[in-house]
Amino acid sequence: MVSNGSDRRPVIGVTTYIERARYGPWDTDVALLPRTYVDTVAAAGGNPVLLPPLGFADVSFLDGLVIAGGADVDPARYGESAHPETLGVRPDRDATEFALVENALAAGLPLIGVCRGMQVLNVVLGGTLTQHVPDVTGTPTHRPMIGQFGRTTVEMTPGSKVSDILGGMAEVSCSHHQAVDRLGDGLVITARSADGVPEAVEMAGADFVLGVQWHPEQDLEVRLFKALVARTGSGQ
Repeated sequence: MVSNGSDRRPVIGVTTYIERARYGPWDTDVALLPRTYVDTVAAAGGNPVLLPPLGFADVSFLDGLVIAGGADVDPARYGESAHPETLGVRPDRDATEFALVENALAAGLPLIGVCRGMQVLNVVLGGTLTQHVPDVTGTPTHRPMIGQFGRTTVEMTPGSKVSDILGGMAEVSCSHHQAVDRLGDGLVITARSADGVPEAVEMAGADFVLGVQWHPEQDLEVRLFKALVARTGSGQ
């Protein structure tokens, strides 16, 4: 049964990536995304729709947008050469996600960038990235091993959206070796870890444009996604 009217769940686009994967008897290229993203968006009251990196950047059918985590952004996007530890660049994702963010911002669409997604948001707005955080912090705390999540405590700026939603301080799951360096136009840092790494950014004056460096979906932390859904035209 197709629902309509006041019971319609807001359509939340979530970006995906194309990778080689094995499932059942198959070994093939697939458009994939960790299930935790769709489970968390659904638990927050949204209808998750997966957006593959095919160059399509129409946001007119969306009520909100989530830019998911993943591979490093191509440093050429912010005018730098690649660090030896900058690996796994995906030009197809960069092209699609940069265009999606630009269109979402132009349309005033509520947006969350997760990990890589926060970095994409920053670079779209003219910012740069620290390409290898251990060069700055001296430790691999934010990504103990590739393919593993670390735990870190983030402290949020009082009065910021992220603080209002999560309560000012939280222990979170993280898996990243890059981070925001020079801020993009209009962004403010609204959370940091104890070692000074930027952990959240928000767009000043926007209704809801937020990036978090950690992975709320990994902990099935629905509050950020509920806030996103609440900012949509169809949110309850």
